[in-house]
This record gives sequence, C-alpha cells and structure tokens, in this order.
Amino acid sequence: MMGLKRKEEEEVRAFLGKGAEFTGKLMFNGSVRIDGDFKGDIFGTGTLVIGEGAGVEADIHVDSVLVSGEMRGQIDVKKLLKIYSTGKLLGNVNAPIFSIEEGAFFEGSCHMTRNEAEVHPLPLELASGEKR
Repeated sequence: MMGLKRKEEEEVRAFLGKGAEFTGKLMFNGSVRIDGDFKGDIFGTGTLVIGEGAGVEADIHVDSVLVSGEMRGQIDVKKLLKIYSTGKLLGNVNAPIFSIEEGAFFEGSCHMTRNEAEVHPLPLELASGEKR
C-alpha cells in the first residue's frame, strides 16, 4: 500500500539530517528522527527514530526508540525499543518491550521492566510539577 506511511514518519516534529552533527541535550514531545550524528542526552515523551546511517552516542530516556542506525549508550524506554535489521546497539537497556530483527546487532545488558513505574522518570515530567 504505497499511500500509507508508518506512524512514526507521519508525526515527526524534528529532524537531524544526514551530514548534520549535534552535541548537547535534546528534549522533545512527539516524534524526532535523527539521520545524522548526535552526542549527548535525549529526553522526551514520544518516539525517537534513529535512521539508517545515523550515529548516536547518548543516554536516552523516552517513550519509544526505533533503531535502524548505530546507537551507543544507555536507553530507558517506557513503551518499546526496536532494533531493525540494519540497526546496531551497544549499551544497556531498560524496556518493557524489546524487539530485535534478524540481522540486527546488540551488545550490552537488558533489564525487562514490567511497567512504566520501573522506568526512571523523565526530567520533563518532573519539571511540569509531578512529584516523585
């Protein structure tokens, strides 16, 4: 069905394209796609898409992460982590759902959380007045 796009592609609110480099802290709501190089920390409510050819070195605390490129660092997700066949993940994972396609690469440790309460709270939630 050519007319249908995947959900994460339709709702992308920010995009770091191939050839672009960014170092720092990224905080977002919605969906963000990285196809370039990123180093730092990523916090958000929504989905982070690490595109094919991307190079990300970060500590990530978001709802969901979809990896098609290369990722190094700690990942804490509330909902889903998926590594596609072109993806490479080196780092530690906390996730309730962790999916790895055939051909993908994963090296690190994984802690399967049972629910969102086991995942560390995001700074965005704490900043909005939510108490621990």
